[in-house]
Amino acid sequence: MNLSDLAANMLHQQRSTPDLIADALREAILQGIFQEGQSLRQDEIATQFGVSRIPVREALKQLEAEGLVTLHLNRGAMVSVLTAAEAQEICEIRSALELKAMQLAIPKLSTPDIEKAAVVLEASDQTTDAGTLAKLNWEFHATLYASAERPRLLTMIKNLHVNCDRYVRVQMVQMDYQERSQKEHYQLLDACRQQDVKAAIRLLKRHIDTAGEQLVIYLQQKAQKR
Repeated sequence: MNLSDLAANMLHQQRSTPDLIADALREAILQGIFQEGQSLRQDEIATQFGVSRIPVREALKQLEAEGLVTLHLNRGAMVSVLTAAEAQEICEIRSALELKAMQLAIPKLSTPDIEKAAVVLEASDQTTDAGTLAKLNWEFHATLYASAERPRLLTMIKNLHVNCDRYVRVQMVQMDYQERSQKEHYQLLDACRQQDVKAAIRLLKRHIDTAGEQLVIYLQQKAQKR
């Protein structure tokens, strides 16, 4: 799949043009169609979507706010590069926010919530596609956090996930990582099912910390090869 395919898929949706372009560009970055450090030419993107440069600029500003794109005054836009130090900070923030969301959500989790999360995990067991696994990973966590009824908090958490998503997809290819992550997901779901707040918080913290440590190591090794 390339940007043209993503553009065609997105433009069928009934949403504002900048949002649709942002969705397509975001997916292109997460899939690796656009690599870190790569220049994003507004005129070429506008041509692909058959629009003026104005909605493209608005879309790029959205992605800049999400940390996926860096805008330079005279050099235009480029795909952001995530450093090991930035990844460490993101995971530390994730831990603080997600533990709070989990704490607020557990007392309100319903049987349908638990069942929906279980279905997501079962779907994860049936695929090895990194992109699908990354999306299901977010869906699982979002399903558990939604009961916290903190939409701003959930949006902040989602943006942090998006920041790391393209690198997590690389990790997902490593089956030992996916198997361990999935095992931790099932343990977390069981704690939520029992409404054991302390166990859920402990498991979630370990889950985020372990993933963060592996991501930092991956980015450090990647930087050394440059």
